[in-house]
Amino acid sequence: MDSLRPLLTTYAYNILGSLEDAKDVVQDAFLKFMGIDSDKIEDKRNYLIRTVINLSINAKKKQQKLVAEYPGPWLPEPVATERADAGILQKEILSYSLMVLLEKLNVRQRAVFILKEAFDYDHEEIAEVLDISVENSRKLLSRAKEQLQKTDTGTHKPVEGKDYIDKFLTAILQGNTQQLEQLFHDEIVLMSDGGGKVTAATKPLTGMKPVLSFLLGIFNKGYRQARIERGEINHEPALFYYQGNTLVTCQVFSIQDGQVKNFYLIRNPDKLKELQK
Repeated sequence: MDSLRPLLTTYAYNILGSLEDAKDVVQDAFLKFMGIDSDKIEDKRNYLIRTVINLSINAKKKQQKLVAEYPGPWLPEPVATERADAGILQKEILSYSLMVLLEKLNVRQRAVFILKEAFDYDHEEIAEVLDISVENSRKLLSRAKEQLQKTDTGTHKPVEGKDYIDKFLTAILQGNTQQLEQLFHDEIVLMSDGGGKVTAATKPLTGMKPVLSFLLGIFNKGYRQARIERGEINHEPALFYYQGNTLVTCQVFSIQDGQVKNFYLIRNPDKLKELQK
């Protein structure tokens, strides 16, 4: 049954937005499984999946209470989807921008949305897993999609504009504001998560001028001498900034129609541990 761990971790991560918490939930599910008479369980795989999903829902409720007191924006823990050693099914991981949007939903809406859109469950299967009616499952999905305001809701999307990263780096190294403005969407949003442990913007920045000024300021102050590596986070382009051998910032680019619509700066050291490995 241990071969199911990557799949189970993926379910938990998509619900929780935290790989560390997801691994804890999966471990709890296995401990619960070992504490019962498994010979009486006809479908052990589905039992474990159902257990992980419901444990994840309970854990997410607790997490949301902590997020309400979080210093500044709370962003999901990033997963490097170009790597194959994270103990998680990269293909089934939601895109980073979608993970951020899902924080708008309540836990039940999120679970129904993920099971339907990411794992292709039908409403009868969702109803059985969550112990709700089929009609309730349909309503929860409808409300989830309405809450997401018709935003692109694919489970994940391929990395767009791989040359965008090179253009961005060239422009910011040169301080070329005109070139950067061409790369940015007019309604660009930047969110920075420091978790109260490192410096970060305490509120989202919206609009060309505030985002441009912030990015140029932090780059010139803290990143011009940093080692910068390219990568992929939750199926979207990313840059990794290192001070010495320590990863200090993960910058995720959400690109739409050739322009960046959202920047996500993950700086909380606790959320960079897996990427540092």
